Formats: sequence, C-alpha cells, structure tokens
Amino acid sequence: MYSHKPNTVFALFALVALGTPRTGVMVAMERAGVTEPLFPLVATTGLASAVGFALVVSVGDAYLRTVGRLDYTRVSLATGCLLVGLAYLFAGGLGLAVFALAALVGLLPSALGVRRVHLMAVLAPAIALP
Repeated sequence: MYSHKPNTVFALFALVALGTPRTGVMVAMERAGVTEPLFPLVATTGLASAVGFALVVSVGDAYLRTVGRLDYTRVSLATGCLLVGLAYLFAGGLGLAVFALAALVGLLPSALGVRRVHLMAVLAPAIALP
C-alpha cells in the first residue's frame, strides 16, 4: 500500500535542510514560521501515521461498506453545497465568484480532453513568493 507519510517527512526535511518548501503544506508551515524544531514535527507525523494505521485496521472494512452504499450523486451535491456555503461564509460574494471561476477552470480539462496535471502550474508562483 502506498502512503503519503514518507513524502511528508521528506518534504519536511527538505524545508528544514534546504529552506525550500516542496509541498503546499510546507509553504504554509514556512509562512507561519512553524518549521522549528524538527523533532516534534517528525514525531507528530509518526504519531499521525500510527493512528491512521490503527484506524484503518480497526474500522476500515466497516467504513468501506458504509461508503460503498452511499449515492455518489447526493454526496457530490452535498459536498458542493457545503463548499459554496463555506465560500460565501468566509469571503462573501467575491468568494462565490472566485469559487465559481475555480470550478469552471477545474472542469475545463475534462471538457477539452486534456490532462488535469497542467492545472498544477498554479502552485509554482506560490512556492516562488518570499
């Protein structure tokens, strides 16, 4: 099974050792100034991995059975409504406009028959900012 946890640890070490964030989370951590000391951050990542493993082993099968019975259309609509509500709650009308534009941009690749990976370029300016 593939896990993102090693990627998190490597990105954390790259941030601390090289001073260069490699993921969006690391950019946020650098800007918030919470990259030192290293040991508590790595220990927290290890603890989160252990808790995640225990949860998968203990409740994973029941969770998959429950999720497998859900109507994906209703789940998608409920999630969309929740996101629209949060966008309005946190940013008002402008937030809704930005959300609508982002949703449109996110739907363009499948409509045009291109890969979504090209949308990842939006992260490059965030990493380059001081």
